[in-house]
Amino acid sequence: MLFKDYDPLKKKRLSILDEKGKIVNKELEPDIDKKTLLNMYKTMALGRIADTKALQYQRQGRMLTYAPNKGQEAAQVGAAAAMQEQDWFVPAFRELNAMLYRGVTLEQIYLYWYGNEWGSHFDEGVKVLPINIIIGSQINHASGVAYASKILKKNEVAVASIGDGGTSHGEFYEGLNFASSFDLPLVVMIQNNQYAISTPRKKATKAETLAQKAVAFGIPGMQVDGNDILAMYVAMKESIEYARSGKGPVLIEAYTYRLGPHTTSDDPTLYREDKEVEMWEKRDPMIRFKKYLIDKGYWSEKEDKALEAEQTKFVGETFKKVEQSGTEDLLDIFQYTYKEMTPQLKEQYETHKKFLEEGGK
Repeated sequence: MLFKDYDPLKKKRLSILDEKGKIVNKELEPDIDKKTLLNMYKTMALGRIADTKALQYQRQGRMLTYAPNKGQEAAQVGAAAAMQEQDWFVPAFRELNAMLYRGVTLEQIYLYWYGNEWGSHFDEGVKVLPINIIIGSQINHASGVAYASKILKKNEVAVASIGDGGTSHGEFYEGLNFASSFDLPLVVMIQNNQYAISTPRKKATKAETLAQKAVAFGIPGMQVDGNDILAMYVAMKESIEYARSGKGPVLIEAYTYRLGPHTTSDDPTLYREDKEVEMWEKRDPMIRFKKYLIDKGYWSEKEDKALEAEQTKFVGETFKKVEQSGTEDLLDIFQYTYKEMTPQLKEQYETHKKFLEEGGK
C-alpha cells in the first residue's frame, strides 16, 4: 500500500515519470489504456491553450479577472482520471483542467469568468460543484457531499481541491476533522504550487510538508510529484478506493508550480525570480507526458501540431459564443442563493434594479 511506503513523516515524494518522460518506478506504472491516456493528454492540451487565451482575453478587456492554471495540468487531470463516474469533484477556482475532464464544457467555464453566472449551470449528470472563490470553504462543501453519500449509501467519493495557501484557513481543518471523525468518503488534494498569491509556502507554515498535516486528523496522507500525471493517477486511485471502502478521508499533496500569475491582477515578477520559473519550466508536466506517449508509440509531433491547431480554433470559436451571450439577467444574481429569495434579497434586488433604471447614479 502506498500509504505505508510514502507516509508523510518519511518525507518521501511519490514519482513514476521523470522530467524527461522516462519511467523511474516501473512497478508502479499504471495500466492505463491508450484511449484514456490520449484523452488525458488532449484535456491537458486543451486546458493549456484555453488558459493562455483566457489570459489574453482578460488583458484585452474582454474577460474579467481570471486564475491561470499553467503548470498544474497533471495534478488536476491525473486526479480527475482516477475518479469513477459517480464521484463528485469539488473545486476551488484553479481547476480548469479537472473540470474539463469531468465533463464541464469550456463554454461554461468561460461564461463564468466572463461574468455570467450561468457558467455555473452544468449539464445534467456532471458531478462537479461550481467554482468556489471563498478560500477553504469547498472542503466543508465536500465533507457535506461525502456525508450525504455515506448516509444515503450512494458509494460516491467526494474529491476536493485546495491550494497550499488554503491549508492555512480554518475551514480546511474543520472540514477534514469532520470527515475524519465520521469516516467519510473524502479525498482532499492540495495543489501546492509554492505560492499563496505572493506568500511562499515556506513562510506560510513551518510544517516540512503539507501532506504531514494528515497526521493531526488521524488519516493517511502522502506527497506526490504533482507534475507527474502517472504518479497523481496512482496516488488518487488508491486514495479514492480507500475512502470508498469506508475507512475515511485521505490527504494528498500535489507538489507542483504555478508558472503564471496567481490571477490576472497579480504580477509574480515582484516576488519570485526568473531563474526559479525557468527551473520549473523544465519540469513542465505537458512536456514529460508528451514524451512518454511518443515513446510508447501512442503519439507524434505531427499529431501534436494538428491537435494544437484544432484546439486553438475551438477555443476561439467558443469564446466568440460567450461574448455573444452577454451577461446574465439581473435577477439571476439574487435568486439562486436560496431555494426561495429571502425578504432581504428581494429588497436588495429591487433597490439595485431601481439604481440601474435611474442610470446607476
